[in-house]
Amino acid sequence: MPGVTDGGGRRERTVEVLIVGAGPAGLSAAATLATAGAGRVEVLERDPDAGGVPRHCAHPGFGGPGPWRPLQGPEYARRLTDAAVRAGATVRTGVTATGWAHAGLPESPLTLDVTGPGGLERITARAVVLATGARERPRSARLVPGARPAGVLTTGELQQSVHLYGMRGEAIGRRAVVVGAEPVARHAVRALRGAGVEVVAVVTEGPRPPAYRGDFAAPLLPWTTVSGLVGRGRLAGVTVRHRGGRTGTLACDTVVFTGGWIPNHELARSGGLALDAATRGPVVDGAFRTSMPGVFAAGNALRGVEPAAVAEAEGRAAAQAILRHLAAAPWPARSVPLVVESPLLWVSPNRVDAPFTRRPFLLRPAEPLRLPVVWAVQDGRMLMRTRLLRTLDPSRSVRLAPDWASAVDPDGGPVVLRAR
Repeated sequence: MPGVTDGGGRRERTVEVLIVGAGPAGLSAAATLATAGAGRVEVLERDPDAGGVPRHCAHPGFGGPGPWRPLQGPEYARRLTDAAVRAGATVRTGVTATGWAHAGLPESPLTLDVTGPGGLERITARAVVLATGARERPRSARLVPGARPAGVLTTGELQQSVHLYGMRGEAIGRRAVVVGAEPVARHAVRALRGAGVEVVAVVTEGPRPPAYRGDFAAPLLPWTTVSGLVGRGRLAGVTVRHRGGRTGTLACDTVVFTGGWIPNHELARSGGLALDAATRGPVVDGAFRTSMPGVFAAGNALRGVEPAAVAEAEGRAAAQAILRHLAAAPWPARSVPLVVESPLLWVSPNRVDAPFTRRPFLLRPAEPLRLPVVWAVQDGRMLMRTRLLRTLDPSRSVRLAPDWASAVDPDGGPVVLRAR
């Protein structure tokens, strides 16, 4: 739709569904909506190519459900993009949603200001989907002191350098330290080794990961913190401190900070959407509805990183809820907060809606938990108690069956999840 131009030269257009973010969640939602005939479905992506993080993950593990997923990230990203376009969605790259046109105004339309190669636009939609993904915490957010030498990267920066731009050897570095022991750290190690860089150590502030069996192919230093960077023009090493008080320096010219994921929630925050204190992403119920009527959120914008297959599935599930919204399904007047207590870290979705949406909850612990008992309580009333027959790993989520949530009192207080 060509739209009209306002007095300031900004083009104004209207679509049925506007999706911000062309990663697995956004693309799968777009394909599902367009296939269902939802009208004009448009996806905005600020990067030059669609596909999200998988574009620069040159390792297998992407594709369908199940443990055997043969696709590498770039091929998986292409398939998702092609599927959305074939279904009839418009995927626009190099385009950024800069803010809400009427943020904070009551009864305001769902209108976003957008900028791209074609200039300024103002797009109004009947439904908006925030599928903006997540980013790793950089060195600055981790408060690691020192100068600002070259050779300090996140996993995403490393993978883009190696897999998108073909950098190898000394262009990356000679000796590297990887910080973090989440699954993404393994990919950082593989990317470094594939580029001909020696990995001298993997450093993690927590314990040895429960699933660790030498799969990092590098010395693992648990309970160890990177306390500083050494060097100015180029990194010369990192100082480390063990929780017992021992300190030392690891000589390296590259350090890769992995994990510590933060949802890209800037657009949600500027629009006045409620954010969950634990996940740091938008508050959502089981239908991926946020606190703003007509605005949905899905994928890793909700709570940081989960596997691409999880984000893709959430995009499809959110699309079904969006179709109901377009068909005039009522927006819930209220939902019951779902919160966690230590040693649990977060739960997603983090609201229980009425009527109840039967969708599993993702539960993440803050520390390893062996065969824990998990229970849910509302206003002193036990809603659920179950033993999970596995060890919970802080780097992975566990699915919690949703049946118990039908017992939640929609007029009651918050539901608290506990574990021991």
